[in-house]
Amino acid sequence: MKTILTVFLLLIHFFAFSQVSLSEERASHFAKLALKCIHQEYPNKPGEVLGSDKDVKPVREYRPAFYGCFDWHSAVHGHWMLVKIMKTYPDLPEAEKIKSALDRNLTAANIAVELNFFLDSNNKTFERTYGWAWFLKLAEELHTWDHPKAREWETALQPLTDLLCNYYLDFLPKLVYPVRVGEHSNTAFGLAFALDYARSTQNKALETMIVNRARDFFLNDKNCPESWEPSGYDFFSPCLTEAELMARVLPDAEFTQWIEAFLPGINQGTPRIMSETARVSDRSDGKLVHLDGLNFSRAWALKHIAEKPGMNRKILLEAAEKHLNAALPNVADGDYAGEHWLASFAVYALSEIQIK
Repeated sequence: MKTILTVFLLLIHFFAFSQVSLSEERASHFAKLALKCIHQEYPNKPGEVLGSDKDVKPVREYRPAFYGCFDWHSAVHGHWMLVKIMKTYPDLPEAEKIKSALDRNLTAANIAVELNFFLDSNNKTFERTYGWAWFLKLAEELHTWDHPKAREWETALQPLTDLLCNYYLDFLPKLVYPVRVGEHSNTAFGLAFALDYARSTQNKALETMIVNRARDFFLNDKNCPESWEPSGYDFFSPCLTEAELMARVLPDAEFTQWIEAFLPGINQGTPRIMSETARVSDRSDGKLVHLDGLNFSRAWALKHIAEKPGMNRKILLEAAEKHLNAALPNVADGDYAGEHWLASFAVYALSEIQIK
């Protein structure tokens, strides 16, 4: 009788959790947000270094592929989101609009202009490593999709993809200390997505570099100060993002030993970052709204960690679900401060958090 009750409770948990998924209805809603912003040039936060007067010109002239969505990285992960949605739901009502939008932006001619921008001596560090990581996630999504358009777009991106891989290989040996903040420059996040790309494409040089550097940076870490989280503008959890990376890097037994020292009590759900979701006081503030993204990134990090043998999958998935539910209603509240980027975080979290 006890066994039957246990199975029944697990089934209830399964079906309740599986409802938190990238449904076709949600995909359609999120696709509309990306289609709205990837060709919206203003408002815009360019972020480049100007070398002279001749560099002062509209963003679309030197970033013809990724000029929308307020900034370069948001445009990039908006494109990733559209690819992911089209790949997941090829018969979505917005499918033709998505294909047309990607055809317009992801061309060899446009990427050649983007490549020249990254080759400029003043901008070789542009978007390092957050934007680089999202670009490689876009390239990975195309690489793993068996579709003629995916081959066409992947080929168009390839020159910039190769350049950014080389930039990683050049930069990582020089990085003496990792960046542990909860925003764009977080080293663990930049390594995690790049590692996914390296493994999907069998780029052994990049994979080896990332694994070695992750060990250099994080292997001896203990007692992550999770009580300090979140900071005011976080969209990553420094503790959980690092743990998510190490779940990718370390063999199972080594990871179990590492995580118990790094986040004591994680299998009992005691860290506060598992039980308390982040709160946003003003979603019209482009920085404060980052905390909605934090709930999504915590959720996907917890899911990655939960998949490692020896982890308490039930507790970790319940914490992930709690963070997802806290953030999902806020993806589109009508303010561009969150609207231009938050859907990408939602789609990544929802696509990762599926019962397998």
